[in-house]
Amino acid sequence: AAAGARAAEPAAEIDEAAANEAAFEREVRAALRGNYAKYLLHGVLGQTGMRLINTPTFVPAYVHLLSGSDFVVGLARSLQFLGMFATPLLGASIVESRRRALPIAIVVGVEMRVQILGLALAGFFLPDPWRLVAICAFLLGLGVFLGMQGVAFSFMLSKLIPVERRGTLVGLRVFTGGLLAAAVAALGGWFVERETFGDGYATTFALSFVLTSLGLVAFSRIREPKTPTVRAREALGVRLRALPELLRSDPSFTRYFVARALATMGRMSMPFYALYAKESIGLSGETLGTLSIAFLLAQTITNLGWGRLADRTGFRFVFLASLAVWVGATGLLVASSTLPHFATVFAVLGTGFGGFQLSAQNLVLEFGERDDLPMRIAVANSASELVGALGPLVAGVIALVASYVAAFATSAVLQPGAIGN
Repeated sequence: AAAGARAAEPAAEIDEAAANEAAFEREVRAALRGNYAKYLLHGVLGQTGMRLINTPTFVPAYVHLLSGSDFVVGLARSLQFLGMFATPLLGASIVESRRRALPIAIVVGVEMRVQILGLALAGFFLPDPWRLVAICAFLLGLGVFLGMQGVAFSFMLSKLIPVERRGTLVGLRVFTGGLLAAAVAALGGWFVERETFGDGYATTFALSFVLTSLGLVAFSRIREPKTPTVRAREALGVRLRALPELLRSDPSFTRYFVARALATMGRMSMPFYALYAKESIGLSGETLGTLSIAFLLAQTITNLGWGRLADRTGFRFVFLASLAVWVGATGLLVASSTLPHFATVFAVLGTGFGGFQLSAQNLVLEFGERDDLPMRIAVANSASELVGALGPLVAGVIALVASYVAAFATSAVLQPGAIGN
């Protein structure tokens, strides 16, 4: 009798686990429509504000205006990516042992927006050279919290949105948010041209803070059911020592991991796109707005198509196709000599970069079991951000001692290794 009771215990545990998983799936499906809409609204507002910071125009142009140095432009972006490299693993160690990731995502999201506000306040109130120092510090802080938020956000997306609906959702987020971002970029160019409130760049960053904050309010209303199973809490050092086995146990994930890191080398030259245009055609506020609109609008429109294509063919195909477009556009940039030419190339760059971001951030969600997913996201993010941190610094040195074209050529030579991998 005792032996029968012991044999029945594992079966009962399996039945309970299956029941908990089924209840979780029902709760996800019940909240899907509302969560889908809230994710979309967060994308419209939050991503609009973030694009003003991350687009290869406003921040690089402002840092160059304050410093006059290509190296400092690369350093500023490298500091942001360094922060994004340093914290995903910490974020994963926190998220993977909690049944709900939303509270962590909100706390980190608030801290991230404080950094954007700091960019604006530094521009308004700090004298030189402290303004430049503060902007670099806030970009580092922004990266620190972006690294953690990326893990929490991606994990929540994998929990709450079925894989067959993710591509279209992400495409819609980029599409709707990008339309607004293009309009706001035009407004940002107008601010810069007229030095609105004494500093048009700071005014643009303040607008970014408002939009991202409204997006966080929408995100906070998401309904997140408790995850049925989670990993036991382990010290960060223990989880780090387990990473080699994580990579060895899944060759497909490892190939993706390496390919994404190589592809991210393309970001090394992005801060210098607008500065190269400045050499050829000048960079007034109107020109800055035009190039930003071209980049954002193309990213917006084509990401809707990239998302639908991902739902049909998978994110791997989109990863490879968008990377090829991005590399090709970098080559076209050096042949541009007029504003229409540059606007067209910036549109193609936005197309390729947007598709790469969409696919790279979602492809990782398709590997492994859910309990290990936060750490997989963190490993992939950290590797790409390490490359992202070193890349602009290297590109800044190349631009300083050689030329912008040499920096573009370096990234274009390295990126195809990702396609071959």
